[in-house]
Parts: sequence; structure tokens; C-alpha cells
Amino acid sequence: MANPFGVPVGFGAGTSMTSVDQVREAARWAAQAGFASFWVSQIFGVDPIVALAAIGSDVPALGEVGTSVVPLAGRHPLALAAQARTAQSALGGRFTLGVGPSHALVSEGFFGEPYDRPFTRTREFLAALVPLLHGQNADVDGEVVRAHGWLTIDAAPCPVLLAALGPRMLDLAGRVADGTTLSSCGPRTIAAHVAPVITAAAADAGRPRPRIQAMVEVAVTRDPAATHAASVEAGRLYATLPAYRRVLDLEGVGSGADLLLAGSIDRIVAGLGAYVEAGVTELRLCIGSSDRAVIGATRDALGALLAG
Repeated sequence: MANPFGVPVGFGAGTSMTSVDQVREAARWAAQAGFASFWVSQIFGVDPIVALAAIGSDVPALGEVGTSVVPLAGRHPLALAAQARTAQSALGGRFTLGVGPSHALVSEGFFGEPYDRPFTRTREFLAALVPLLHGQNADVDGEVVRAHGWLTIDAAPCPVLLAALGPRMLDLAGRVADGTTLSSCGPRTIAAHVAPVITAAAADAGRPRPRIQAMVEVAVTRDPAATHAASVEAGRLYATLPAYRRVLDLEGVGSGADLLLAGSIDRIVAGLGAYVEAGVTELRLCIGSSDRAVIGATRDALGALLAG
């Protein structure tokens, strides 16, 4: 893939996908534009694992498709591993599972699950999930998670990325996952807090260098102030969530909208370069606007950029 960053660049469709046809259209565009990977997240929309398995044959040029992320709330390791390995079978080894502990708003508000021990639950969940994703047995009797069993699904091992922002979660990602997938996290915070912790944890555990995937919202527009204002309003809730609030404060910004790269494609390229310099190993670009004209202009500019 021709790109000016020296790291793989993926396209993130975000959480707005409401049908498999929407996922298919976005993935086809991403493949045609020259992105190396394609990612779908989950809140209210389609189940991204199912959707990606359904559209994989439409985009053979994409070397990787994955979730970034699905919440662990409402799931059991055996059920999630069965779903992921089935998708991996359908996708011929191109699937990567991105997961995260989510937030109290989701766990308690939607699923009625306690969120008082998110780190413990995530650690025990991964202790069962990771072996299952590699075709091994799960045998976990934890304080929160219990999982005993195996799967008979013929599939390649499935990589897993953990959404991690705090030091303990980053340490866990480095030790047991293939890396981390970040959101609302700017280059200053990645350089000073994220990359050192996860890299040291992986090295201490004798694991390869971890993947550090950064989601960055971009928008090609002649009115960046208006785009920023709309982003502030759209992300108002996210800025109040404790995990995001912490890293926004570390970055010295008031909102995730302040991390939006809006304006000319040259400004966007310069801003993305700062993430690479901070230590990210791959970029996941999302279009940070719901304006159709901005979406079209951004798609055109990104396609031209990746075409070299």
C-alpha cells in the first residue's frame, strides 16, 4: 500500500453501521481506496463479527478485517470465541478480534452487569478467551469469570487487540494480547503513557512488539471550525466517560473533538505523522463528520493519498 506514514493504514467504519449492506459498501470503498484493513465497532448497530464474516468474500484485497471494538459485557469467553473462530474460518485467517471492557454506562445500563471490577473481569475473560482463539482449552475459575471447555472449529488462530487506556489494562494488553486499540487518545499521551507501558509489558513477558492501533478522526473541509463544533456536540457524552476523560486530561484537551484532524489533506497528513512519531504501529482512520459533502471530500482525498 502506498502511503506516506510508514505504518499500515486501516479504515474504521465506526459504530454507525445499521445494515450488512452498509458494511459491505464501506468495506468495498476501503479496499478500492487502498486501505490495508477495515474495522467495525459495536454499540447499537450490526454485530460486526457477523457482518464482517458475511462480507469478507466481497473484499479479498483487504488483508485484515476486524472489530474495534466489541464490548465484553453480555458475553462469555466460550460464546465469543466460537463466534470469532467461526468468522475466522469464513474469512480465511484475515479476522482480528478487538475487545474492550466498555464502560459502566454500557455494562450496568444496558446489560445489568456490575462494573465494579472491570480489570479483574477483563483479565480473567482473556485468560479463557486467548487460549480458545488459538484452538486450546479454557480452564478458568476466577473471581468473576468461570470458563471450562473447548471448541472444534477449524480456523486459524485469531489475534486479539484489547482496548486499553489505563496503566494496568495496558500492561495486561502487552502481556496477553497482541496489542491495543486506542480511541480518544492523542499523540502526546501515546508517547508518554501508552507506548512505554505496553511495550515494556510485552518485552517482560517475552512477547513480540505489541501492536498499537490508534483511531484518528479526520475530515477534509473548508470550514474546520464548524466541523469541530459538530464533533464537540456529537462526542459530549464520550468526554464524560472516566476512561476517556483521563486520557483527554493527560493530552490537555477538553473533548475528543479537539483531536479531530479537520481541514486540508496536508494538515491531516501532518497530524497523522505525529501519531506515528508517538509510537503507533498502525492507524485506523474514521471520518469525523456526518455531513455528506465532507464525507465525500474526505473519501476522495484519502483515496488519492493512498494511491500515491
